[in-house]
Amino acid sequence: MRLATVQDHCLKKKGKITEEFPFGEEALVYKVEGKMFLLAMVNEQPLSINLKCDPVYALELRERYDAVTAGYHMSKKHWNTVVLDGSIPVGEVLKMIDHSYEQVVKGLPLKVRKKLL
Repeated sequence: MRLATVQDHCLKKKGKITEEFPFGEEALVYKVEGKMFLLAMVNEQPLSINLKCDPVYALELRERYDAVTAGYHMSKKHWNTVVLDGSIPVGEVLKMIDHSYEQVVKGLPLKVRKKLL
């Protein structure tokens, strides 16, 4: 899976979506309404992304896919690192990105959340 596919998918999400490099030029971050839902390590080959995840679902994904591990430099309970080495179908990765976005939206104030759902 290419970075351009990840970028395109993130930027199509509802709400104020930002694309920034707050941790240096190697870590691309996507935020919804100021809250991070994806971090991509753009200089790594293969590309890896960190995604927020429900804790139970996070464990299920780690068991199902070798390319999914506990979030690198993130809360191991709430974040997964996904290595985009081709072992996970693109559609499944996009679902994981959607889930991460939804997890972050759930934590936003109700007034903001209503606009996004």
